[in-house]
Amino acid sequence: MAWLHLVSYVFGGAFLANAVPHFVAGVMGEPFQSPFAKPPGQGLSSSTVNVLWGFLNLVIGYVLVCRIGDFDLKHTSDAISLGVGMLAIGLLSARLFGRFHGGDAPEGT
Repeated sequence: MAWLHLVSYVFGGAFLANAVPHFVAGVMGEPFQSPFAKPPGQGLSSSTVNVLWGFLNLVIGYVLVCRIGDFDLKHTSDAISLGVGMLAIGLLSARLFGRFHGGDAPEGT
């Protein structure tokens, strides 16, 4: 069942990485896209909603990484699994949200 732990770490990494933009935008008092906006993922949600959504992602990521299996950063397979999840959601978010924030067409190009 060790492979199920690695899958848990991949999803845990995705949830932990997804917590960052929502929580940071919310703490800064800025609106940001969330699944609760209209239309979902495109419209803006309030800073309060984003703090709550970011915190929930942090809790889920913690559970998936720290409470399932025996995660150890010194084990290469554990670290790679976590990193793959973080990279995957990071690239997906960059592509999806870049169109709203100018990331797909940086200035000067």
